[in-house]
Amino acid sequence: MGTPLGDFIRVKRDSIQPGSLGLPDHGRRRSPGLRRLDLAVRAGISADYLARIEQGRDRNPSTEVMNALADALSLAPSERTHLRYLAKITGDRCATDFRPAPPPRHVRPAVLEMLTLLEPGIAIVTNRLGDVLARTSGYETVTGATGLLDGDPPNVTRYVFTDPRARALFADWDDIADEQAFDLWLAPSVENLEWLAADISPVAGDDFTRRLKNHAVPRRGILRLNHPAGHELRLRRETLELTADAQQIVVFLPADEQTADVAGHRSIGRLRSIS
Repeated sequence: MGTPLGDFIRVKRDSIQPGSLGLPDHGRRRSPGLRRLDLAVRAGISADYLARIEQGRDRNPSTEVMNALADALSLAPSERTHLRYLAKITGDRCATDFRPAPPPRHVRPAVLEMLTLLEPGIAIVTNRLGDVLARTSGYETVTGATGLLDGDPPNVTRYVFTDPRARALFADWDDIADEQAFDLWLAPSVENLEWLAADISPVAGDDFTRRLKNHAVPRRGILRLNHPAGHELRLRRETLELTADAQQIVVFLPADEQTADVAGHRSIGRLRSIS
């Protein structure tokens, strides 16, 4: 049985063309990308050991091996961080008997007070699972007619993958889907990730499971929303990490003058009156 760490290494290996590393093309193969032997040689380990890591038969590779594989795969800094995280949770899974469990959803009073100071702007308190734990009135105005807040609690990840309205709301649905799937790997705990994944997978199907296993580090560009009122909103996202709470405050700022006019502090009522 594979592991998240093995899946990530295999996905990255399959995405590399041998010629880009100055290696010969070995002709048609059953799978694309870099051969396991070639990656092993570049990392200074045996092909058999690499196979054990990819297949989940070795779940505790050393830091030195992880660094060597990161170098051999030419990983970007964000991908190296993800590789180290996957190595940690793979080892944790092996060492402990964990059971899927929902995350804590309590928001500290001080955090709620900070959110109040952002009124009437567009902001939320969330976690990496996509739970909307608290929100400003501005966020309610922008999303209230979209169905995103219908859940108890509202959850952006579940909405993106299981509600047909999400594809109409998010102009760049594929990018948002990649973001939400990737962020599950940054959940408060592995137990929380497994809990939500088990809940979503039967409904979302391949759209969800494929993205979860691809481990594609998202770009997180401008958020484009096709609001039901007929406006296209373009929003920048600024995030304040609440590390001790495993939560975030996300503030959505207008990315252009049209959005500032429609969803700005002084005229956000235009959306409320139309929707």
